[in-house]
Amino acid sequence: MTTKEFASIEEYIAFLRKEIDENPECANHHYNLGVALLSARDWSGAEAAFLECIRNSSRFAEAYVQLGGICMQRNDLEGCMQYNKEAAQCRAKFPVPWANMAFVHLQQGNAEEAIKCAMKALKWDPDFVQAQATIASAHYMLGELDDSEKVSKKAIAAYPAFAPAYNNLALVALERGDYDVAIENVDKAIELGFEVDPNFLAELAPHRKA
Repeated sequence: MTTKEFASIEEYIAFLRKEIDENPECANHHYNLGVALLSARDWSGAEAAFLECIRNSSRFAEAYVQLGGICMQRNDLEGCMQYNKEAAQCRAKFPVPWANMAFVHLQQGNAEEAIKCAMKALKWDPDFVQAQATIASAHYMLGELDDSEKVSKKAIAAYPAFAPAYNNLALVALERGDYDVAIENVDKAIELGFEVDPNFLAELAPHRKA
């Protein structure tokens, strides 16, 4: 059954709890409950459900990924990294944990490790645009502007509405002193819903035309 068959997310959660009461060892029920609780923004309840899922099925890679996401919500980068490593060990060809590990490395300033993990994600899914964005950001961090620009443009060619790629292009353009291009791309990123660093916007502000 899907959430579309219920009047509200609360009704769906109640249904899943009833299913779990009848079959407490079903990992899928615990996983679905965790996802539903995430939708209801019950982070602690979701975490408990995903942990129960992997207690019943220790190879449930998606549950480890979700637990990593919850860790990221509370800025626990090490916890996020560890859970995604567990997910990758469960299913080596699962691109999501590799992309998530790449993002954590990027947040920790480990650009080269970020690229390595993101490349593993792309090995299993060549069109994984989030992994491409992480690679572009890592190249920018390393001062490899041409490579960053190339990867960002590739992402946009495949997904024209992918906002982070426009932000990466804007960063590259600013580094080169090409303010018009930087402003054009950062405005596109904002239009697509990207939360741009206020310091970046402040740096561009003097170069906007009246």
